[in-house]
Amino acid sequence: MLPHISRKAFIPVVIILAFTFNVSAKDKIIAVTSPDGKAVIRLDYTNELLLSVDYNNQHVMKPSPVSMNISEYPEAFAKPIRSKVITRKVSTEIIPPVAEKRRHIPDVYNETEIWFKGNYGIKLRAYNDGVAWRLLTRFPGQITVNNELVTLNMAAADSVYYGDEDNFVSHSERFYTCRQAGSIKSNQMGILPAVFRKANSSIAAFTESDLLDYPGLYLLGNDKADGSFTGTFAKVVDQMQPKKDRDYGIVSRKEYIAKTSGTREFPWRAFGLADNEARLLENDFAYRLGSPCKLTETSWIKPGKIAWDWWNDWNISGVPFKSGINTDTYKYYIDFASANKLEYVVFDEGWSKPEDLEKINPDMDMDALFAYAKQKNVGIILWVTGRALEEKFEASFAKFSKWGCVGVKVDFLCRDDQAMVNFYERVAKTAAGYHMLVDFHGAYKPTGLSRTYPNALTREGVKGLENAKWSAQITPAHDCTLPFTRMFAGPMDYTPGAMHNENEKTFTINWSSPMSMGTRCHEMAKYVIFESPLQMLCDNPTNYLKEPECLSFIAKVPVTWDETRCINASISHYVTVARKHGNDWYIGSMTDFTSRSFDVPLTFLDEGHYSVTIFKDGVNAARRAEDYASETYTVNNKSILNIKLASGGGFACRITKL
Repeated sequence: MLPHISRKAFIPVVIILAFTFNVSAKDKIIAVTSPDGKAVIRLDYTNELLLSVDYNNQHVMKPSPVSMNISEYPEAFAKPIRSKVITRKVSTEIIPPVAEKRRHIPDVYNETEIWFKGNYGIKLRAYNDGVAWRLLTRFPGQITVNNELVTLNMAAADSVYYGDEDNFVSHSERFYTCRQAGSIKSNQMGILPAVFRKANSSIAAFTESDLLDYPGLYLLGNDKADGSFTGTFAKVVDQMQPKKDRDYGIVSRKEYIAKTSGTREFPWRAFGLADNEARLLENDFAYRLGSPCKLTETSWIKPGKIAWDWWNDWNISGVPFKSGINTDTYKYYIDFASANKLEYVVFDEGWSKPEDLEKINPDMDMDALFAYAKQKNVGIILWVTGRALEEKFEASFAKFSKWGCVGVKVDFLCRDDQAMVNFYERVAKTAAGYHMLVDFHGAYKPTGLSRTYPNALTREGVKGLENAKWSAQITPAHDCTLPFTRMFAGPMDYTPGAMHNENEKTFTINWSSPMSMGTRCHEMAKYVIFESPLQMLCDNPTNYLKEPECLSFIAKVPVTWDETRCINASISHYVTVARKHGNDWYIGSMTDFTSRSFDVPLTFLDEGHYSVTIFKDGVNAARRAEDYASETYTVNNKSILNIKLASGGGFACRITKL
């Protein structure tokens, strides 16, 4: 758990103590302990590299082999003979250009770097809320990595939230289901994060970070039913061909996973550790492990909200023009964004041919629209496919910049092999050069890139609300799972905001007039609970204008946070989060199909009186999901909010100091 440290009490200090020394052959176990003594990562290199992890005096991961197979240096990571050790104690602070969970991030850890004869090594870190390791090499020139051995020897009885994946070509949109770790077989591939619950109820969320010039990691179970997992990676693409009008099909792959620099640090493999689910939601471990920001100037990066067109199928009404993908419709969206102080409008699929960004829809006067948006102080973000952008990369960015485009939504990426991972970095870096934001869709999970390139504000890789257009599986229970699974890795573009809300019995699938499952207040709570510095308003302006009270609230919910506190949580069942931005606090609460009641003491408030405006499930919300009630009254830090959630229900409020 990250402590809630006041700014007055915390003075950022960097203390790095480095020691290099030779050791005897007798000492072949090294342990790194977190500053608070609760987390331990231990390396045994007696015959091979074996890693184990403890938390709260319990095994999280039993000794597990790690190594790397390198064509040019087959002896590396075999029969290790230690040559030197460097230890560091670090106590500093990260001030992110874009505050996802908090404005000031304490970065406090103990680290040991162990090198072995033959120019390879491993780095271990222990934080109070997690442990991590990464492999190191110091070879000349390029190397060919055939495979990296990542093993997690968990306990068979551990429960795990596991997102089954069936292909290395995927949008990474998966449901997380809970089962025993020992039940997952060797043919069941899973995406990261994977979230384990131990026997003592502590939580261990496994993911990776600082993924650069290397493929993404997946897990496979084990047919021995012993709770162990091994890593697997997509191999380097050899040949591919265009698939339909927006992405590529893989024809063949090489026999290795990466060709990369021989001197480098490989991605972090990391466990976020917490006593319970609530503390896990506060954890920003993957962000801290990302490489520091590579941009010299970041003041131009503006998080915000987006009026989105695609989900609602451009179905505006009550206007004197034919709605659709045309100039008049987008002027209407721009007017709506401007009137409600939304920072952006996205031009999604249809403004150009998906396969050719130079073939612009003749119904779209792009010059006029960009000029109109500038006049209204609204930024335009353009949807593009990764394939179309790659084929005319520099020319497209130059043209977008000339128009005045402020960002790109890059879609149908669908891979995380080495070439695609490098493409993400290239997009983020190039976009930054043009002062453009990036939203990756059809994307793999976040891996710390938003720290390295803070203009890469958000990404999909989540089973979000768009799926409600063709599926009845985006349930309140699913919504209550995501904050602890996918969101552990970083911001997610779930695209909330439906104003047509139905319960489990009345929900229907409708492509052109979609709806959400759960109450109106469940939908509003997502704006507080789900993290995304680019947050969508997915419904059409006509529907929002019919609901001015709800629109006013969600339009004003911030997208970045000074502080985050999870009040209560049970994965897949319920979650209540309080977040601070400036002088205001926001609370969001959601439940599955079980109605619940919580008392929330407002002890986190400073002294003084506050005005609270609440949105709660109406008395008939279980029958009519759109039923809600709102009220405003005065509270202080001795007050208690009583939150009553209907089946599939929610609660949202804003607390402002008087």
